[in-house]
Amino acid sequence: MLQPDRAGELERLAACIRACRICVDNPAGRPLPHEPRPVVTPSATAKILIAGQAPGTKVHLSGMPFSDASGDRLRDWLGISSETFYDSHKFAIAAMGFCFPGQDAKGGDLPPRRECAPVWRTPLLSLMPQIELVVAIGLYAHAWHIGGQARSLTETVKDWRGILERSGGPKIIPLPHPSWRNTGWIRKNPWFETDLLPCLKTEIAQRLA
Repeated sequence: MLQPDRAGELERLAACIRACRICVDNPAGRPLPHEPRPVVTPSATAKILIAGQAPGTKVHLSGMPFSDASGDRLRDWLGISSETFYDSHKFAIAAMGFCFPGQDAKGGDLPPRRECAPVWRTPLLSLMPQIELVVAIGLYAHAWHIGGQARSLTETVKDWRGILERSGGPKIIPLPHPSWRNTGWIRKNPWFETDLLPCLKTEIAQRLA
């Protein structure tokens, strides 16, 4: 049963995260080029954590994580509906960077801001000890959650069975980002859809039962 003190601490920490302006007021490098809008869905009961990269433009506008085409593909990979995905009793969602980082000269999203994870990630995860499964999306989430086991995207995701078996604490399943930009990668690695995704759906279903 959840301790009332921990529930209150998580709520207070979430409020601090949503009010955070460190990437503007005390940035590591160039400041965020727009007003911060941290997006995070902590949970005191969810057994599954979705650990993504950073919000995109649509998420920045909506304030809802994965409220875009990438989110539709991710929910298909997980084998769940939007209603289930946005149920904070079932899923916690915390990207490596909480704010949309802006875009590069080619129109691609910049990497997650460097300020977020060192300040917020450890205290946030420490208040969610009930998490049993981390779905780590993209290289930055791989590096944080898998540590020394993380290599290139392909090598890391290809070793998903070993990572799942070796995980200390919550189990971890590494994924590529569900962006359309990775469609070619998925085609070149058919094992992702034939082997990894069925296991992912089983792991998710077990924790939603």
